[in-house]
Order: sequence, then C-alpha cells, then structure tokens
Amino acid sequence: MHFHTDILIIGAGPVGLFTVFEAGLLKLRCHLVDALPQIGGQLTEIYPKKPIYDIPGYPTVLAGDLIKNLEEQIAPFKPTYSLGQRAETIERIDEKMFRCTTSRGEVIEAPVIAIAGGLGSFEPRKPPLENIEKFEDKGVDYIIRDPEVYRGKDILIAGGGDSALDWTIFLADVAKSVSLIHRRTSFRGALDSVEKVHELAAAGRINLITEAQAIGLVGEDHLTGVKIKSKDNGEEVVTVDHFIPLFGLSPKLGPLANWGLDVEKNAIRVNTVDYSTNIPGIYAIGDINTYEGKLKLILCGFHEGTIMVQSAFKRIYPDQKLSFKYTTVQGQPKGFEETAA
Repeated sequence: MHFHTDILIIGAGPVGLFTVFEAGLLKLRCHLVDALPQIGGQLTEIYPKKPIYDIPGYPTVLAGDLIKNLEEQIAPFKPTYSLGQRAETIERIDEKMFRCTTSRGEVIEAPVIAIAGGLGSFEPRKPPLENIEKFEDKGVDYIIRDPEVYRGKDILIAGGGDSALDWTIFLADVAKSVSLIHRRTSFRGALDSVEKVHELAAAGRINLITEAQAIGLVGEDHLTGVKIKSKDNGEEVVTVDHFIPLFGLSPKLGPLANWGLDVEKNAIRVNTVDYSTNIPGIYAIGDINTYEGKLKLILCGFHEGTIMVQSAFKRIYPDQKLSFKYTTVQGQPKGFEETAA
C-alpha cells in the first residue's frame, strides 16, 4: 500500500497518539507506524492494567484505559495506520518530502516525520539466576499484564524503580501476600510511591526486604520459592507462587539507528526549541529522545508533541500564518462535527 500524509508518526504509543490530536487541531493529517499489532505501545502490550498517577485530571487511570481515551480523542481526525510492521528505511525524495518503507513493503510519503517510538524495541532485563528460563511462565514473570492472575497468591517483587513500587502498592490489595526485595535501602521511584510502600510495610500489609537480593529459584514443574540473601538474615528461602523481577527494559533502537540521526546511548538528541533532530524535517518526541534535563514521563511527551506540530505546520506551510488559539477558545475542533453527524 502507498500512503501520503502530512506527518508520519513512528510509534503508536500514548505520545504518538496525542500528537495526532494536536496535529488535527492544525488540520494536519497523520499516519502511524508501529511494530506492535495494536496501538498503545508498552501501555497496551506490557502494562494495560498498571495504574498511572501523573496524567492531569486523572487521580489514577489504568494504562489500557488511557489508550482507549486517546483513541476516542483522535478518532475525529481519522488517522491511518501501518501496524505490526517496522519503519525499515527512510529516504529523502526531495527537499520537502521523505519516503518511508516498512518491513511489509508499505510506503508512506510525508514532508515531516515524528519519531515517537518510546524506548524503541525492547526486552526485559533478567536477573542473572541459574535456570531462570525454566520457570518463565511457570512462576517467573517479567511483565504484569493481568493483576487478577495474582489474586490470593504469594508474590515476591524485585526492583527499586517506579514499576516495582507501583505494582507493590497495587497488588497489596489483590494478592494474599506481597514482598518487595531491593538491594539497597533507597529507591529510584517517585517519592510519593516510596512513602506509600513504607506505610504499607509499617502497617504489616507488605513485607519490605532491603539490602537483599534473590540468589536462586526453588521448584520442580512450577516455582515454589526464591532463595534470597540479606544483610540481616543471611540466606533463606521465601515461599512464593510468583517471582516478578522488575528491573526495567533493555532498549534497542532497531533500524532507525542507521538513519543518520544523532544518537547518544540509545536515544536521539534533539533541539528543545521544537524537538527537531539533526535531520531537517525529522523530529523525535517522548522517551526516544534525549536533551539536558530530560524526564521520561508520558506527560513530558505530550508537551513535546504539542510543540513539535507547531514547527511541523510552519515547515509544511511556510507561507501561511499559524494562528494558535486555546482549544476552549476555538470551540469544537474541525472534524468533530463530521464524527457527530
């Protein structure tokens, strides 16, 4: 298939989806490419039931629900998609146009490309435990897709970042017992989450094990326990039904690493004026980019996408004056009437 659009967005995660909305307000059409077979990125594939706490207007929202809301929000602007395929090659047709070819041979031409690929392709970081592969999907899980799997079960979570903290808090109301093990006494996650974990531990609702790490797995056909070594108690076996090491993801840029972009430590350097890359007409927004003071938050990606489309409009229509208004002043954006009709 052959597509022509205003902005080609590589990555259909939350940042890519919200960028469709901001582009739609400026009457710019978008086409999204994503290697996953559905929209939503990691939020759909890995964390659909994970609660998110820092989206404005939502004290808490499940990741999967956020994607559904974003899909509804952009529907009036009728974006098109190439899902289940990677953006393999990018070539410049002329000074104003790029051509992208996907891994399935689809071709998309656009004057602007926005890379919103999150962490790129990724795989979970596994702890170096002997025979851990033996227990994968038999008690060892690197990703929590459905919290109900753990209802009434004994759970041991390992890690010190936001995912480990957030799931410890969430599963405290689901599992029979939850233990959190971390090799340090300090955590890398949000301070509010750290406080909640300590409060749960003080109330006896979770077991917090610090200055400790997992050193072995116990079981035959299914995991039955985890051998841990702690500073205070030495070696002991904790009886569990599930061991969930949440040590983050190992990112890989994939084909875009060969596109001539300025890449630093698996991230694309951008100019924070408009999140443009070193290649004119190509932008990078969300977790895929890097700059001084970068925060890898969905909220920050929303901001970057909003600024980026303003620059994209000027690039596509250099002779037109862009008159930006708040959406509350503009009233209902163009496209909504068509959907309602």
